[in-house]
Formats: sequence, structure tokens, C-alpha cells
Amino acid sequence: MKNLVAIVGRPNVGKSTIFNRLTGSRDSITDDKFGTTRDRNFGNAQWNGVNFVVIDTGGYIENEEGLLSKKINEQIFAALKEASVIIFVVDAKVGVHPLDQDFLKNLNSLNKKIITVVNKVDNYNLALAVGDFYKLGIKEFFPISAVNGSGTGELLDKLVANLDKKIEEIESSIPRIAIVGKPNVGKSTFINTILGEERVITSSVAGTTRDSVDSIYNLYGHKFIFTDTAGLRKKNKKKEDVEFYSTMRAISSIESSDICIVMLDAEKGIEIQDINIISLAYSKKKGILIIVNKWDLVEKDNNTLNEYKKHILERIKPIKGIPIIFCSSIIKQRIFAAIDEIKNIHSRMGKRLSTSKLNDILLPIVKTYPPKSIRGKEIKIKYITQLPSKGMKIAFFCNLPKSINEQYKRFLENKIRENFDVLGVPITILFKEK
Repeated sequence: MKNLVAIVGRPNVGKSTIFNRLTGSRDSITDDKFGTTRDRNFGNAQWNGVNFVVIDTGGYIENEEGLLSKKINEQIFAALKEASVIIFVVDAKVGVHPLDQDFLKNLNSLNKKIITVVNKVDNYNLALAVGDFYKLGIKEFFPISAVNGSGTGELLDKLVANLDKKIEEIESSIPRIAIVGKPNVGKSTFINTILGEERVITSSVAGTTRDSVDSIYNLYGHKFIFTDTAGLRKKNKKKEDVEFYSTMRAISSIESSDICIVMLDAEKGIEIQDINIISLAYSKKKGILIIVNKWDLVEKDNNTLNEYKKHILERIKPIKGIPIIFCSSIIKQRIFAAIDEIKNIHSRMGKRLSTSKLNDILLPIVKTYPPKSIRGKEIKIKYITQLPSKGMKIAFFCNLPKSINEQYKRFLENKIRENFDVLGVPITILFKEK
């Protein structure tokens, strides 16, 4: 991709706040604690008709032995290799830091356009002191306050002057796939495996992923935007503010997705929190695929897979019609079968069910098993059709639409699933008066 803008710098200089300001979003979590941003987080932006993609990164740490910090640094330099322009952020409140000087030397060796931003210039005194940053050996820098937006217009003018003005905005028609599940079930490993690179940080420590991180997959005729999300814990386990916001990001990713991959840990089986996540995606009318990851770690016989699948379907009742794939991200077992199933679900979601077939198949079922009468009044369903709107919305025209209960609605949905190819597809049942 062209027009990639990487935001880099030490921890807590305001990189994520700048990211949110440039993208007009709150997609990156901002917090004073070190290590809040860990992965490369991508977001779309536009200024004066120029489209570009902004990459937020974790704070760079020098001579840090911790594994997590090492991986954060690896992600930063991966972003730098991809970037067209680098925004190097320093902190006006801290002043010139030795690590800023060392990091800038590394940046200069990359032979890329670097725009230095002095952030947190939030008052007059700080504005007077920014001249100290000429000590970094730079000819130009942009004093801004990402929190209130001052100075960002001049920064953006400079930025787009160094970008390709012919890049089109990322297609909004690309299916968005949110990967959700409990912590440490292998969501990030799945993303890295299908992309063939360490796009997001993986660790055995639960909670490593905090932001919801977008990645574009465009291989073998498939094109998707995958969103890796923070693991969703039970409510009583959300102790930190940053984790609360991570959960909000994950739920927001479900809201904005077309399809949700709900990932389970094969060794642990399906647990209450897994069922809650599936129910959430189902209530939001999202396409759903259940992936049972780490299948290579389970001792198996000829009946294991079928029994496991039967158990999952039993636990998620009354929800029906969700495909299940058993895979291992580590050994790449059935990973691309999952990709094929995602494509199949998306294709089914765009299907139009024939009005004649809906009526030919479902009206006899309705006649045999009609909705319950209300105060002696018989409810008659006379006509069925799929509405011409986004999503699979099936309208049942009848004489008393407000008198039909949820139980009968589920009955009709199940009959549609039994008679039409809608596996994994969200169905909305509507009753309209005729």
C-alpha cells in the first residue's frame, strides 16, 4: 500500500492521541501507562482530498530486555519499513530526551521523509520553550496539541504535500471480519498465520492485544479486512480502565463488522463467556463462524470431532445455523478452510431468496403450525418475501403482526435455515400488516 504514515516515538509522547486526531476516531487507546499501544494500528484519514493510512505504534524502548518490549520495537520497525512518511513525535513537557536523539539517528538512516512533531504544546510557556528541540539537529518541526487540535492543520498540510495525491480511499465494500473471543485463545496467531507475517503481537500472557487492530487480507482471490480484538473477559474481571476501553473497542468492532469469527480454545471447550460472545454477535445480526483453535492439542478418536461439534451446538441453543471449523493456527491446520467458509458466509449474506420459493415452502409449514390465537382471534400469515434492503430481512405479512411472540419468530427462522442455504447468515424476521 502507498500513502502509509507511521507515527513513532518514545512511550507517552501522545502518538495514539495524534492517531485519533488525524483519523477522526478513537480507534487507538490512550492512557498514561507504558505499553498501552502494542500493535501496529491502522486507520484511514483524508486531508484536502488526499487519502492516506495512519499507523499507530508502541513506544520505542532502547536496551530493554523484556520480551514484550522487544516485540513492540519489532512492530515499530516493521511499520517504518512500510511507511511512506514518518511522523516522529516528541514531548514538549519533557523537553529534549536522550532517547529522542538516538531514535532520530536511526530514523535518518532509513532515508525516508520524516516530519518531527512537538506534541503537548498546551500553553503559552510551552510554546516559548519549543525552540530547544532544534538541538535535535532538525531544520523544521511542528508544535501541536493533539488533545485540543491546535497546530494539526499545518501538520496535515505538510504531510499531504509529501504523499501521492492519486491514492483512492480503501474500499468500503470490503467485508469486515472481527475476530473475537476470550483472552489467549489464539486470535492474533490466527491473523499472523493467514497474513504470513507477525502483524500483531502474540504472547501467552492474556491481555496482550488491547486495541482492535485492522489488517487487509488480499490473497488467492479473497479480500477481507480482519480486525483482531482484545480478549473479552467476564465483567467482574475488568479491573483496569484500559481493559474496560479494550472491551469497548472489541464490542465496537463487532458492531462495525459484517462477520464475526468467534474463536474457542479446543482444550478448554465452550464456556459461558464463549456463549455470551456468540449471543452478542447473534443479537447484533452479524454473520458468525465458530473456529475451534488449538485442535492439534486435543487427543482424538474417530468420534471426537462430531461429539465436540454436537456439544457446542447443544450449548448455544436456541441459536442455530452457525458453521464450525476445527483448526490450529500454529501448524496451519485448516486455516484456509476457515477463509473459504468466511467467503461462503459473505456470499450467502448477499443472496436473494426467491419469493415464490419462500411462499411455496413456508406457507404450508405455517398452515400446519400456525401462531397461537390471541383472545379467540386467529392469526393468518398470507404472504412472505425478502425485503430489498441490506441483510437478509424476511417479511411475513399477516392480519395481527403485533400478536406474534418471539418463540414463533425463532420457529420461523429455524424453518428458513432448514430449507434454504443460509448457514452462518443473520436473519431478521419481520411481521407486517396486510
